[in-house]
Amino acid sequence: MLSLSLLRFRSIVGFILFYGSQSENFTKLQSSPYSLSPLTPCSQKLLRSPHKATRKISRIPFKVLDAPELQDDFYLNLVDWSVQNVLSVGLGSCVYLWSACTSQVTRLCDLSGDSNAVTSVAWSERGHLVAVGTHHGYVTVWDVAVNKQVNKLQGHTARVGALAWNGDVLSSGSRDRLILQRDIRTNPTVPERRLVGHRQEVCGLKWSPDNQYLASGGNDNRLHVWNMQSLSPVQTYTDHLAAVKAIAWSPHHHGLLASGGGTADRCIRFWNTLTGQPMQCVDTGSQVCNLAWSKHSSELVSTHGYSQNQILVWKYPSLTQVAKLTGHSFRVLYLALSPDGEAIVTGAGDETLRFWNVFSKARSQKETRSVLSLYTGIR
Repeated sequence: MLSLSLLRFRSIVGFILFYGSQSENFTKLQSSPYSLSPLTPCSQKLLRSPHKATRKISRIPFKVLDAPELQDDFYLNLVDWSVQNVLSVGLGSCVYLWSACTSQVTRLCDLSGDSNAVTSVAWSERGHLVAVGTHHGYVTVWDVAVNKQVNKLQGHTARVGALAWNGDVLSSGSRDRLILQRDIRTNPTVPERRLVGHRQEVCGLKWSPDNQYLASGGNDNRLHVWNMQSLSPVQTYTDHLAAVKAIAWSPHHHGLLASGGGTADRCIRFWNTLTGQPMQCVDTGSQVCNLAWSKHSSELVSTHGYSQNQILVWKYPSLTQVAKLTGHSFRVLYLALSPDGEAIVTGAGDETLRFWNVFSKARSQKETRSVLSLYTGIR
């Protein structure tokens, strides 16, 4: 009789533990050797824990600005956001500055007297200088505190569609297929570094977070990686089937580079530049125009053209889609990240700039990690 009662008692305890009772009394029995539950105490605790709330991303922009004469040209880079929270935008022959703090608009320069047009803009790392690439092939550098041109860099023979700063060194990519690197502090007569590798127009330039490597994309479907010493690329990737304008280095995973291809390619590809090996690839279904990583979590945003004109937020490395944002009626050719890393601004040939909250400010407290991941270090 005693053994039968004990057996019934064990069965009751196992039944309760299996269904994850939250009673304190039964919690004490989780580690009991008499438990008949197939679940371990840790698994039972996990089942009882509340589900983490899914982050909500607004599907509508929190601000929309008119941008008349914003060109519908895939190869240009006409929008950038400085660390001082000022937006620079190239509209036709002019560059305008918009303060996100005061909403004040200032016209920085007008190239119409030279029958010229703005083809790229890029802020320096400190946000006190802005470089302006032009259709005629020269680059001007402006001190925004006094609205004064402080440098004019010659050397290209065609339009300059891509710019990238590394301290006081400015890299420029052109339709003449060259990348020129110049220290703006030196005399203009000092020869520039000429990086030769692309066979068609250079349309994307990005420095790695440690400022040691420059990634360049071109209309020749090639992605090159350059170091500070060589005048030839140290790595070349040829998997894309269309122009490579979208380039982004991960701020979280050392050596991880993402790139996106044009209409005939539509893919976002990831590269381990430490080993030179390709990693994941995802077909987005439409032209990839821009890429940007979140500053605070392992997510990235992509903007697209033909044929869906959408904005997508991705989780890395799973490449699950977190959000899909629509609203532009033309290709979403321009993208910039806010200095706090929370918002983005997108621009399109529909002549609007749209501001979206897509990333969380705080760094995730618990990152999902895998022993199989090539990149586990957070910078």
